[in-house]
Amino acid sequence: MNAVVIAVCLMLGLSLARVHVVIALTISALVAGLVGGMDLQHTVDAFNTGLGGGAQIALSYALLGAFAVALSHSGLTTLISTKVIAQLGKEQNSRNINRVRWLLLLALLAMAVSSQNILPIHIAFIPILIPPLLHVMSKLRLDRRLVACVLTFGLVTTYMILPIGFGGIFLNDILLSNLNSNNLDAVREQIPTAMLIPALGMIVGLLVATFISYRKPREYQQATALVNEPEASINRRNILIALSAILATLLVQLYTGSMIFGALIGFIIFSFSGALKHVADQDIFNQGVRMMANIGFIMISAAGFAAVVKETGDVSTLVESLSYLIGDNKALAAFLMLVVGLLITMGIGSSFSTIPIIATIYVPLAMSFGFSVAATIALVGTAAALGDAGSPASDSTLGPTAGLNADGQHDHIRDSVIPTFIHYNIPLLLFGWIAAMVL
Repeated sequence: MNAVVIAVCLMLGLSLARVHVVIALTISALVAGLVGGMDLQHTVDAFNTGLGGGAQIALSYALLGAFAVALSHSGLTTLISTKVIAQLGKEQNSRNINRVRWLLLLALLAMAVSSQNILPIHIAFIPILIPPLLHVMSKLRLDRRLVACVLTFGLVTTYMILPIGFGGIFLNDILLSNLNSNNLDAVREQIPTAMLIPALGMIVGLLVATFISYRKPREYQQATALVNEPEASINRRNILIALSAILATLLVQLYTGSMIFGALIGFIIFSFSGALKHVADQDIFNQGVRMMANIGFIMISAAGFAAVVKETGDVSTLVESLSYLIGDNKALAAFLMLVVGLLITMGIGSSFSTIPIIATIYVPLAMSFGFSVAATIALVGTAAALGDAGSPASDSTLGPTAGLNADGQHDHIRDSVIPTFIHYNIPLLLFGWIAAMVL
């Protein structure tokens, strides 16, 4: 049995059994190393070495958490939620409630899309914007599983087809460069076009989640959600300070390319402006770190898990073994390459990190089966994107959970991972296979 398959299946099984994701990742990494032929010390060393790769992300999320809590105390997020509640009107009839639901979902989708391409801040907006809206969602009886699907759709689909911001990094800097370095004669203009059909699978998944799976109201404890709205009064000066802090955070992040320094500058502006004089800075920072500690530790553990998986060398073995199973069946070749991509990405937790691993083997394999350039692009791109939605260790699921679980009413595995896996990975696998066969 292949170490990658065993480790990923074990990690998913433990997570579904309600074992914490950090423990599941750590145990699975140990099993991956031992099954892959590494001794215990070698496995532990590889895991420890990989931990450093997640430290930067963990610190980024900790500071973003502190910045998010500071924003909630400024009154800005209270102003936003108050405006949304006002849209409900005094007469909360079903028609008006449905209208506000749609407005809220469309606004969140637009923000998620913008965070990837227009204002490339990735998941930084989620712990800032979502917690103060939880009370609104509870009043609307809006199923948070649907909100998780909407956010994940915006985080993933846009970088698959729009070559701007994170999409430019994924499509041009990583996908195109790795295809070309493996002797595929692809050009920049072909990449977004080849990824359109797989992206249609994501759209189908979103429509199913919206109109079928999670269209019914779901009850939440409103009193618990109200904890995330600590400010009852709104001060105009504090609102202006909050807007300035947001702008400064965005500009510093875009200039330095670092979420750490962006969030730090935002928090410093709050601290020295006097907007938080009624609350101790230390308390706010500790609250923020506690809020984001879970996602930080998961990302650190995922980096260690990925390092062990790569060190075993079984990723290459897994892909190379396909040629013995496939024979000359082109349709089966496409399907199995996508399934293997799903397993690899779900284990590593990042589609951006998956491409360099699989492109080296997938490109020659696809060319040997006679796939066109466009079909090969779709195969490699889809194989990498598969698993980004639906992985317990992916920031595309961890980000939504960090915001939606601020009041403890949203389970990471059952309310973020499973819904996004079902609604995105299955249609993405199908539409990626169609793209490989028709392009």
